[in-house]
Amino acid sequence: MSLTDVTAAPCDPEALERAIAALEATFGDRLSRKPGIRTQHGHTSTYMPNQPPDAVVFTRSTEEVQAVVRICAAHKVPVIPFGAGTSLEGGLNAPLGGISVDLSGMNRIIAVNAEDLDVIVEPGVTREDLNAYLRDTGLFFPIDPGANASIGGMVSTRASGTNAVRYGTMADNVRNLTAVLADGSIVKTGQRAPKSSAGYDLTHLLIGAEGTLGIITEITLRLHGIPEAMAAAICSFPGVGAACEATTLCRQAGIPIARIELMDTGCVQAVNAHAGLGLPEQPLLLLEFHGTPAGVAEQAELFGELAAHVGGSGFDWVERPEARSRLWKARHELYFAMQTIVPGKRPIPNDACVPISRLAECVTETAADIAASGLFGPILGHVGDGNFHVALYVDMDDADEIARAEAMLERLSERAIAMDGTCTGEHGIGQGKRRYMRREHGAGVDMMARIKRALDPDNILNPGKILPD
Repeated sequence: MSLTDVTAAPCDPEALERAIAALEATFGDRLSRKPGIRTQHGHTSTYMPNQPPDAVVFTRSTEEVQAVVRICAAHKVPVIPFGAGTSLEGGLNAPLGGISVDLSGMNRIIAVNAEDLDVIVEPGVTREDLNAYLRDTGLFFPIDPGANASIGGMVSTRASGTNAVRYGTMADNVRNLTAVLADGSIVKTGQRAPKSSAGYDLTHLLIGAEGTLGIITEITLRLHGIPEAMAAAICSFPGVGAACEATTLCRQAGIPIARIELMDTGCVQAVNAHAGLGLPEQPLLLLEFHGTPAGVAEQAELFGELAAHVGGSGFDWVERPEARSRLWKARHELYFAMQTIVPGKRPIPNDACVPISRLAECVTETAADIAASGLFGPILGHVGDGNFHVALYVDMDDADEIARAEAMLERLSERAIAMDGTCTGEHGIGQGKRRYMRREHGAGVDMMARIKRALDPDNILNPGKILPD
C-alpha cells in the first residue's frame, strides 16, 4: 500500500466549484487557485507525492476561519489547515482535494501575562518570533522542534524537541485553545488557570489531532523563566549504545538536564564538514544544563563522572553564549549538513520513542538494521526522553533503494511499538504512519473514529490523516 492511499472518494467537482465561488465572493484576492501556490500548500518535507488543494484561502481572524469552514461544510468540501509548511508526515496534503486555509497571517501575539507565566498567541506565530518578542520579559517558550514551525502546527502535531526532557512537550505547555469545529461553531477549551478538573479535557483532545477535529485559531501557552546560568557540553562515546546508556544513567541519577541530544558518527562527520567544529568522529551527546551557576557546574561534573563509567571521553562544557549557540546552531542545521555528504539523495525522516530503559537496545538494533539494509541513515535525537530520529537518504530514482528504506522504517516502527513505545514521538501521524495506528492503539482507534464521526460527520477536516480508512 502506498503511504498516500486513501479509499474515500474526492469531493464532488460541482460542489467544489460552488464552494470556491462563495469563498471568492467573501475573500476576493485572498483566495488563490494559482498552481504554484497550491503546490506550496501541498508541500510536505518528505518523499511522499505532493497532493495540492484546489484553492488556498489566506485568513486573518477566527471569524474568517469560521466563514471558510461554514462555506465548505455547506458543500461538504475538505478543509486543510496550513501553518509554516514544516509537516514531516504528509499532514498538509489534500488527498481528496479541497481548500487549504493558510493561517500564517494570523500571527499576532495578543497578550503576555508575565506574572501568570503565560502568553496568548494566534496560530501563525512562529516559535522564533515568539521568543524574540519575549526576550525583554525574562521569560521564554522552551519547545524547540528545530524548524521554525508555527505555534498552531506545533500544537496540532503535539510537537516537542530538544528541551522536552526538562520542559515537556506541547501537551505540557498549552493551557487553552480556541478552535473552529467542522460545523463552523467556535469553541474555547479552557481558561488561563494553571490547572482545572472541570469536565472533559477538550484542550488535550485537540492537541495532536492534526486539524482533524477542529482548526485552532488562538492558543494560551505556558512560559518559563530564562535560567540564570546555562552551559553546553559534548561527550564522545565508543558507540550509540554507550551514549544511550549514559543518557539512562543521567535520568536515573535525577540530573535536571535541559537538553541531551544524540548524534551518531555520520551526524558528527556532517556537522564537522558543514560548521568546521572539529569534533571527534564518533557518536556523541550534546547537552545543556540550566540553573544557578553552582547548580550548572554540579550537573555538568556529575554527568561527566557517569559518562566515564560507560566509556565516555572528551567531556567538555562551555558557558559562553556564543560557544553554546555555535554548537546548537550546528545541531539545528544538521539537515542541510547531511546534504553535503550525500548530494543527489533525499531524506526520508522518521522518528520513534521508547521507554528510557529500552533506548539503548532500540537504537543499537536500529543502527544494525540500517547497516544490514545497505542504506545511509544517520541516527540523532532527543534521547533524554527516549525519542530518536532516523533520516534515510535515498535515490528517488532507485526503486530498490526506496523499497529497502520503507521496509527498514516499517521494522523501526514495529520495533518501537513492541518495546511499549510509539511509532512517532513528535512528527505526528499524518498520512505516513496511519497504518501503524491499529498496532499501537488497538481498539483505541475505534474510539478515536467515534470521536471523529461525532465532531466531523462529513469528514471535511483534514481527511485522510491519522485514522486508517
